[in-house]
Amino acid sequence: MLPTSREKILDVAEARFAQRGYAGVGLREVAEAAGLGKSSLFHHFPSKAALYGAVLDRVLERIELRMNRALEASRDVRAQISDAVIGLIDTLAEDPPAARLLLRTVFEDDDVSPGEAPELAAADRRLEALIARVARVITEGIAAGAIRPISVPDAIQTLIGATVYPFASGEFGEKLAGEIFSADAIARRKREVLGLIEHGWLRPIPRGEMS
Repeated sequence: MLPTSREKILDVAEARFAQRGYAGVGLREVAEAAGLGKSSLFHHFPSKAALYGAVLDRVLERIELRMNRALEASRDVRAQISDAVIGLIDTLAEDPPAARLLLRTVFEDDDVSPGEAPELAAADRRLEALIARVARVITEGIAAGAIRPISVPDAIQTLIGATVYPFASGEFGEKLAGEIFSADAIARRKREVLGLIEHGWLRPIPRGEMS
């Protein structure tokens, strides 16, 4: 199925915003790169802030769907966390601009004025709900004895740093570790993050409970 005009605009805008940030992108260049007139862009997005909010919300929706599917597939905390991490890494690997966009926008506020902030409300709510759900899983795991008594906020920060940053690291990451989006690099990232969680977060399974 061919992408719609709206999807073309979002694809182009995501790449541009990820590369240059909110302030560095103009609506005319987005429209031209999408093969559309500026009036067509305004038909879908009445302002740059509305476009920016829609781009960010779409990225977060993809992550949310993948991670929620993983969290709902099992009641075992270990499986939930490992499957959610794999889902997050796969989502970021399939959408190369996504990680850099998240770093630029969610964690740096990237030049959006207070008057434009309401356009990002949907994305903000989605991010807050996703973080709250992950926090709840970790908290419940601690209560059940499956996870060590770690700091939940710090654990979430660590998880974000270990999954989002490597895919946003650009030339620095490639000089350090080679091609970021290669199959080997993605598999290695999964092993590293899952190993960190296994040895840093999870309590060892008692010998009598091992299958």
